Amino acid sequence: MAMKQLLLLRHAKSSWDDPELDDFDRPLAGRGLKSARLMGRELAARDWLPDLALVSPALRTSDTWRLVAAELPVHPRVAFAEALYDASATDILRRIQKADPSAGCLVVLGHNPGLEDLAKQLAGPGSEPKALKRLEEKFPTAALARFVFEDDWSALSRARLTHCLRPKDLS
Repeated sequence: MAMKQLLLLRHAKSSWDDPELDDFDRPLAGRGLKSARLMGRELAARDWLPDLALVSPALRTSDTWRLVAAELPVHPRVAFAEALYDASATDILRRIQKADPSAGCLVVLGHNPGLEDLAKQLAGPGSEPKALKRLEEKFPTAALARFVFEDDWSALSRARLTHCLRPKDLS
């Protein structure tokens, strides 16, 4: 069985400039625009290239994905999944478990608290201590947790956390 990679990416910093906007429609802030591009460049530099992207359709997540994807040398298939907006860790995991089995690397772009809760839940034996410590400290906007495991998506319940990257650690 080939090694699978799961990338959990929180949307970049959103703008609160317009208090009248619905949460779903909040755009990225200036800092978010920079962080999304930075994380895209980091994915490309590390050769963590997704075959499939599952993205919440909220404006801040879809914009984050657009900026990340623009930095990648190849463009994966993208599925905008309504179920990822305001989803619990359990809901996100169920969606991952239904992912195309042929995808070797999957990126999920969503929201807290569900994404952070899932990252903590998935981090199993053999996880990198420094990455675990960062994950426990904070999973801020544009943070990325990378997991590897040997199985099908449908069997995912625990995985090895290899990295927890935050924009401030990269810039």
